[in-house]
Amino acid sequence: MTAENKLELACGADASPSGAGGPPRLRVDVVVLNWNGWCDTIACLASLQKQTYPNFHLLVVDNDSTDGSVQHIGEAMPSVELIQSGGNLGFGGGCNVGIRLALERGADYVWLINSDAIADPHALAALVAVAERDAALGSVGSVLYEAGEPDRIQLWGGGRVQLWSGQCYPQRAATSLDFISGASVLLRCAALREVGLFDEDRFFMYWEDADLGLRLRQADWRLAVAPESRVWHKLSASLGQGSPLLEQYFARSGVRFLRRHSPVPTLAIAIMLGKMLFKRLLMGDWARAKAVLAGFRQA
Repeated sequence: MTAENKLELACGADASPSGAGGPPRLRVDVVVLNWNGWCDTIACLASLQKQTYPNFHLLVVDNDSTDGSVQHIGEAMPSVELIQSGGNLGFGGGCNVGIRLALERGADYVWLINSDAIADPHALAALVAVAERDAALGSVGSVLYEAGEPDRIQLWGGGRVQLWSGQCYPQRAATSLDFISGASVLLRCAALREVGLFDEDRFFMYWEDADLGLRLRQADWRLAVAPESRVWHKLSASLGQGSPLLEQYFARSGVRFLRRHSPVPTLAIAIMLGKMLFKRLLMGDWARAKAVLAGFRQA
């Protein structure tokens, strides 16, 4: 038995072979969160069923949709496991339903991918390959491309956060990262067992991936991007770009994030909200400006 095979077995690899006579592969549970978006979700699942990685399980968590999603997805994808969260738990809470199930079943990794994304057939295999090169990697991200402009990079894995000023900077080229975007992230289950899952009590939507990324790094887990893992992603498909509700969630979660992580939370929150309000007032977008203030009050 090779050293590589011994490592895989020691990590709890599934006995499913990669091919005739091939070594066992680590198990990956793929979690897709759906909320009133069954058309996008079905397209996403179709791309996931074409993944070349040999040992993965697809799981859809429906976050209390009201558009008939459960029926539509069940009819279109009868072989895919579909569970209901029992309520709209937000992004982190809905994903946590699937993550907890994956942990209970002994998965080695969990791949979270947004329902409004399409994955290249090699996307998962590339993520696992990078993760297995370094046991200290807690999460690995994909390179996200614009769904409407397939050659344009939307995000190189994740972003950086300036904790003194409350500014979040999405990255579009290879660099060190503070967090991996929840739009496509492979999470090592051993790391999740150590630092915990998404903080669903604090973050209903937005900033939960940044919070998890910082908690991983504080526990000495590292982050990486798999350049060969390509995913085409729509932006804000659930609420729509420029939605006042989106602004409210973003501001509320941002304030809560900075209260937890910033060395000077009062200053950082003031700068973040000040920039958000100035931009929206300059545009004359009173609805979005009011939504930012509402998010601050709710935080």
